Amino acid sequence: MIGKNIAKIRKKRGYNLSELAELSNISKSYLSNIERNINNNPSVEVLQRIAKVLNVDFMMLIEPDLNIESHLYREQEWSALLKELKELGIEKNDIREYQTLVEFIKWQNSR
Repeated sequence: MIGKNIAKIRKKRGYNLSELAELSNISKSYLSNIERNINNNPSVEVLQRIAKVLNVDFMMLIEPDLNIESHLYREQEWSALLKELKELGIEKNDIREYQTLVEFIKWQNSR
């Protein structure tokens, strides 16, 4: 399961096995063994390094029924929203100020 998820995400991100191994500082043979479920119990530290390189949440690697397309679509949606907010001049620290407005709009729409 974990190995299959890593391989699927790696390929979607455009990395080959050697690139991911090098960037995550893991031997290529060890990474290959993880992907082929020969080593199906990698350490949390190894999984965190892989997740960081693949730019995914750690939990995504261990999710039993991974739908990578759905996850990547959500990532793209959030990235686009954050980019738009930044272009509007809204910084990360300003977001809390807008929370009340968002809650009011949600409340109004629910009536």
